[in-house]
Amino acid sequence: MRLDSVRGNTQRLDGGAMFGNVPRPLWQRWAPPDDLNRISLACRCLLVRDDRGRTILFEAGIGAFFEPKLRERFGVVESEHVLLDSLAALGVGPDDIDIVVLSHLHFDHAGGLLTTWSEGQAPALVFPRASYVVGEDAWQRALHPHPRDRASFIPGLTDLLLATGRLERVSGDRSELLGPGYTFTVSNGHTPGLLLARIETPRGAVTFMGDLVPGVPWVHLPITMGYDRFPELLIDEKEALLARILADDGTVFYTHDPDVAASKLTRDAHGKFTATSMVSELHWA
Repeated sequence: MRLDSVRGNTQRLDGGAMFGNVPRPLWQRWAPPDDLNRISLACRCLLVRDDRGRTILFEAGIGAFFEPKLRERFGVVESEHVLLDSLAALGVGPDDIDIVVLSHLHFDHAGGLLTTWSEGQAPALVFPRASYVVGEDAWQRALHPHPRDRASFIPGLTDLLLATGRLERVSGDRSELLGPGYTFTVSNGHTPGLLLARIETPRGAVTFMGDLVPGVPWVHLPITMGYDRFPELLIDEKEALLARILADDGTVFYTHDPDVAASKLTRDAHGKFTATSMVSELHWA
């Protein structure tokens, strides 16, 4: 079994939005902003080549599907499809991906499923053989978004996924397609039906934290994003999941932290969680 962190396209987003009600003098210590108040964010994915010969991609990042005007608006740094280049560096081509697991369908987690923007060309899926796993509640949210998050979804993506005939919509903590060794924690604080995958490995469990804990600063329980649907619920969900990971001596995987791919956890006598044993890339063989 082999696990590799894989970099996708990067973003620069408003720091105040990313840190919710945290005052700027505090959050800028963790994430220095540019002159437009934007902070650097990764769109990191996790590639698993498991002991059943399958190549599984956890998320796809933001990709390069935006037209230039929208790419600038949403702070996407690169115009090329960085995820595909990063996979190629690991010896993996688009045809090699068997399964893509999506925590939810916001564009910064699912946009990498699509081809690079080209004038006059309709977007298409870039992984032609892949099956797709997404939570049923997250799927329904994409079909029927709230006005608050409607702009977070990609028009037409659900139709493309349905048309493959290889879509599994998960209700609960397990996927029939993935089978043993993969379980989910379902979270609703950020968006309905967020699937946080736990992957059992010979070196212990790795949990893909998605937007529940997008990076190291958000390990601290009170820190939430302005994008979160129910911040107080998210904090409760975060505490329960981090406590379980710590009890199991598990590893936390971050999708949006620009510098840290994964870490262990500690908790002090006051209940504060802290990331420890941080690594910039995760490569387990």
